[in-house]
Amino acid sequence: MLITILLIASIIAANLPWLTERTLLVFAPMKPAKPVWLRLLEWFILYIIIGGVAIGLEIKATGGSHAQDWEFYWVTFFLFMIFALPGFIYRNDLKHLLDRARRSN
Repeated sequence: MLITILLIASIIAANLPWLTERTLLVFAPMKPAKPVWLRLLEWFILYIIIGGVAIGLEIKATGGSHAQDWEFYWVTFFLFMIFALPGFIYRNDLKHLLDRARRSN
């Protein structure tokens, strides 16, 4: 059950920077839009937070944390990147098409 919750939280967290205009998900929206570098920074911060939550859940469930090599962290990094793909596609492709269709009606 914890793994399912962690995966759902990871998918939501990976997409949040692309779906909101709020800076660091808290502060008022920037004008006219958030720059891409800020979205990537937010995405990376959320990756670190979800990783910390995962380590905390592992310690709670097993009583300790297993040592991991660099390969593990690269795999989780790219998996988090794949989780962010729907939000990225929405932000950079689909939103513009939907806005253009809305204006033409």
